[in-house]
Amino acid sequence: MRHNPRKRFGQNFLVDQHMIAQIITEIHPQKSDRLIEIGPGLGALTRPLRQAAGHMHVVEIDRDIVARLEKEFTPDQLTIHATDALKFDFSALGGKLRIVGNLPYNISTPLLFHLSQFSGHILDMHFMLQKEVVDRMVGAPATSDYGRLSVMLQYRFDMEYVFSVPAESFRPVPKVESAIVRMIPRDASTRIVKDEAVFSQIVTAAFSQRRKTLRNTLQQHLTSDDFSALGIDPGLRAENLSVSEFAAIANFLS
Repeated sequence: MRHNPRKRFGQNFLVDQHMIAQIITEIHPQKSDRLIEIGPGLGALTRPLRQAAGHMHVVEIDRDIVARLEKEFTPDQLTIHATDALKFDFSALGGKLRIVGNLPYNISTPLLFHLSQFSGHILDMHFMLQKEVVDRMVGAPATSDYGRLSVMLQYRFDMEYVFSVPAESFRPVPKVESAIVRMIPRDASTRIVKDEAVFSQIVTAAFSQRRKTLRNTLQQHLTSDDFSALGIDPGLRAENLSVSEFAAIANFLS
């Protein structure tokens, strides 16, 4: 049964068997795992993951793909959640979740923020994303890749750039390179922010105009005396601050 990739769902299907094997090796699925795959597509990762785990969950919005999966797998093998991953309550599946997926490029950033809400229920996550997005996720301070996405995700997760995936590994061939990232939730005791809404607000404001200094981007939040009390130079740009310094600003304001 042929499936035509749909642009509105950002579908590019992984077909490179060598790359598939490498990804499965990195995930290292076990029988006891509670595995969830976002966007299983034509099942390139689903089949070997399901075989190793015995049973797994998938979250899929495309009804045609859901129908294909229902024909190939029994309910004992695969639990299918036919819904939008952006609206799915991952906590409903319990704890120690191992989440994997080739995330659609068009919703990757909002989906990562959605998943971060469930970090307390997650053991680890392995995603294939646009390489540019992964570079930003793992970006270090004082680099061009470091930004709001870096800070917000690195506050909750330890992240590792695993390896790159060439465009030729997909059908249809996308115009961008991809990469695999590993995300492991940080221990709750290391997350020191008192009010995460304030933290998010400060990070967003600081990076709203990257070329401007903190004195300008945070002028509605901090005075010169506040910067002095925090020991932060207001002449710096947002990209020069560490995650812990952003946390310190948020806690100061809280």
